[in-house]
Amino acid sequence: MDFAFFNDKILDNSIQSIFWFFVIIVNGLLLRRFVSNKLSGVIYGFIKKYAQGVDVKALRELLRKPIGLFILLITFYIACEQLHFPPSWHLPSEEKFGIRYIIWKGFQLSIVFSLTWILLRLADFFALVLTHRSSLTESRLDDQLIPFIKESIKFVIFTMSFFIMLGAIFHVNVASLIAGLGIGGLAFALAAKDTLENLLGSFTIFLDKPFAIGDLVKVGSVFGKVEKIGFRSTQIRTFERTLITVPNKKMIDAELENISMRNMIRALFPLSIRMDTAPKLIEDFISSALNAIESNPNIHTDPAPFIRLEKITDVGIELQVLFFVETTDADKYQTVKQEILFSFLTIGHELGIRFDAKATEVVIKS
Repeated sequence: MDFAFFNDKILDNSIQSIFWFFVIIVNGLLLRRFVSNKLSGVIYGFIKKYAQGVDVKALRELLRKPIGLFILLITFYIACEQLHFPPSWHLPSEEKFGIRYIIWKGFQLSIVFSLTWILLRLADFFALVLTHRSSLTESRLDDQLIPFIKESIKFVIFTMSFFIMLGAIFHVNVASLIAGLGIGGLAFALAAKDTLENLLGSFTIFLDKPFAIGDLVKVGSVFGKVEKIGFRSTQIRTFERTLITVPNKKMIDAELENISMRNMIRALFPLSIRMDTAPKLIEDFISSALNAIESNPNIHTDPAPFIRLEKITDVGIELQVLFFVETTDADKYQTVKQEILFSFLTIGHELGIRFDAKATEVVIKS
């Protein structure tokens, strides 16, 4: 078989060089996933003793795309080494601005990006390991620290990658740049005033610990469960299942009510009785209903519960009911409250008392 045609040229590149270019690219695409899994396994082997409880599959899933991108870039570089730009194009060198300069700098930026991506995914895996270890402890402080530590590591990685990019790729004097930032530090601080205040707020939250992840809190008009505490903000999941992001500055400046820190739950609500109810029946109802509350083993007696005649309106006679349930669990509270309300209905039925159609409103406070 005659392979002389391999010596033919297209744009000053032999067909043999073009053939090897495509062979390398195809092999890189086919082997990318395999090599990625192998490299992930090698990395896992070095940290296996520290990653007990987290399977290698988690690391492979995290590193599959970034390592795949890195392999693809290296493959593309090796493949391009087989080719060259035609001299007749008179393109400037890679050191002077032009097509070759743009391609080379773009490739270097892509390499830095892929390596940064790999380090960020390793930070995510590190957070997974810490999360697994924290699940074995009863303390919630470590659950709160893990997202903060992860974001801190990622911030350091981003910062280092940025300065490496400036120094290694664009040949910027990083030391002079940092010194220049010192001169403009005041202007930067003023421009980033809110960001710095939120950052200081995050440190205050970790030091004072007014709340932790999983706590039920109320800040201003926001009421829900804390899901994440970050550098700049805190994420709160409301009962409507929406996710609200509150700046950390507001979390420490505004009045914050930590519902999870209560040792009991107060039930305070009105109870309306029809206007034509005899006063003696109302007295009997109050006495029997109060006995029903006090006989419930889940009711706290200090402060003592009470049922009082609050006011007389055009539509009925309104009683005010107050008692404290010895629990911090909202579900248990609802169960006890239901038992009390059923006892009210039973007593009212036995005495022949008819309640007003006005809806009963229950307010929960710590």
